[in-house]
Amino acid sequence: MYIPKYFRVTDMDEIREFVQMNSFGTIVTTKQGKPIATHLPLQFNKEGDDYYITGHMAYGNPQWRTLETCEDILVMYQGPHAYISSSWYGHENVPTWNYQSVHVYGTASILNEEELQQDLIMLLQKYEKHRKNPVLWDKLFPQLLEKELKGIVGFKIKVQEIQASYKLSQNRNEEDYHNIVNKLSEEKDLNSQQMAEVMKKRVQHGK
Repeated sequence: MYIPKYFRVTDMDEIREFVQMNSFGTIVTTKQGKPIATHLPLQFNKEGDDYYITGHMAYGNPQWRTLETCEDILVMYQGPHAYISSSWYGHENVPTWNYQSVHVYGTASILNEEELQQDLIMLLQKYEKHRKNPVLWDKLFPQLLEKELKGIVGFKIKVQEIQASYKLSQNRNEEDYHNIVNKLSEEKDLNSQQMAEVMKKRVQHGK
């Protein structure tokens, strides 16, 4: 991913938080030289000194068969993004687009049934534990779980390289930056409003 120096992010705590908050990622592999992709909810965890991405896809999805044969797997995470009008600057310039994006490269292995079950337990915990009537693993019928497990394939990607780019108008002066935030807040588009909040938080945290 092309990343100008203004927008490069290397802080792993910051990247990990971003990935956890934007965990519906895109996995890209190749089959006979042709790129193929699947959009999936993913988990990002650290084991010792290494980071791993885990998830699962339908058994009927042919992409899972390419996971162990690809030398490099690309996983992409996307945050809010928004059009930035140059009319929001205090000087003449051209429009642009703000965004947050993380690309992760790694190699994959297929999970066995026990590993897949543990990953699903964690996934349900993440998205269900705060709900009034959480749907957790131990509350589901064993027959249903057995049937569902046969229809999916779990995988684990060992992270080898991370590229993170946050294009958030860091190269603009303070007056322009605050004006961009205000203008984005006034937009009807939800992505623009979310981008405004991201930019506000970065100022509050001194980044």
